[in-house]
Amino acid sequence: MTTAPGLQLVNRDADGVDLAFRADVLAGLAEPQKAIPARWFYDDEGSQLFEDITQQPEYYPTRAETEILTQHSAAIADLIGPGRAVVEFGSGSSVKTPLLLSAIAPSAYVPLDIAGDFLRASSAALAEKFPGLPVLPVEADFMRRVELPAEVADLPKLGFFPGSTIGNMIARTATDLLRSMRETLGESALLLIGMDLVKDEDVLLAAYDDAAGVTARFNLNLLERINRELDADIPVASFAHEARWNDPFARIEMHLVAREDVSFTVSGQRFAMRAGESIHTENSHKFTKRSSQQLLAAGGWEPRARWTDEAKRFSLVLAESRPPRSAP
Repeated sequence: MTTAPGLQLVNRDADGVDLAFRADVLAGLAEPQKAIPARWFYDDEGSQLFEDITQQPEYYPTRAETEILTQHSAAIADLIGPGRAVVEFGSGSSVKTPLLLSAIAPSAYVPLDIAGDFLRASSAALAEKFPGLPVLPVEADFMRRVELPAEVADLPKLGFFPGSTIGNMIARTATDLLRSMRETLGESALLLIGMDLVKDEDVLLAAYDDAAGVTARFNLNLLERINRELDADIPVASFAHEARWNDPFARIEMHLVAREDVSFTVSGQRFAMRAGESIHTENSHKFTKRSSQQLLAAGGWEPRARWTDEAKRFSLVLAESRPPRSAP
């Protein structure tokens, strides 16, 4: 096993509180429509709950993306070529990441994630599966440019961003992320990115509100995390998970809806909500071929190939880094 102990690039105060987490929560709860960025779902408990979500029968994206990686592995490998350092934005999936690493013969694997314990556990598991492959985890917020380990500085790179996580962001934020990915990976980099597709509303709503209630627990865990880490007293039982389809923006929204009037304190600041008010916790935008290409182009990436599963529910796009330029 050749896993490194990993770099830690998360900014914390003397008590170990993630400063960016606290700032985002306090700012988001002060807004008229309360909102917290979806990336804060993924503490260790949230990361494990998301893995559980992917096993639910209603949640098609993981199965669809796995199908693409399995059925089109030869074509993907031909276009990527061997010897690239794979930089995964988020801790490696126990299913999808090994499929990619097996197909392309990488020179190193660098997972980036803000959930440190989960990152190290998933990195160790992958290192066991791929003896001899350097595994170099970096605990960092990949929403900004990340300094990669010196061991991969001079290697050609492939960014891997599966699961349509890019859909969690509004267009401006997604564009900023794609640009920061380009800066992290450098010139001539490639990016293999999952992008979920527009489909029947009932299928989408079921995927984000499974019958077993795992997605509800995942959503509510955000409040538990705030209580655990930010000296808060949010009455979690007073909130309910709700998934909504927002057609004008082609996205599923997840909300935490107050069942009754509530008040609570977070890091010494007082907040109040009326029954029916919500905290908007996630967007999951769905794409067409045209909208996915427009987003990638805005972020400085030129699509080179695109694959879908047989049912055309999900797409995997391979794009190449391009320097910024003015139209045309």
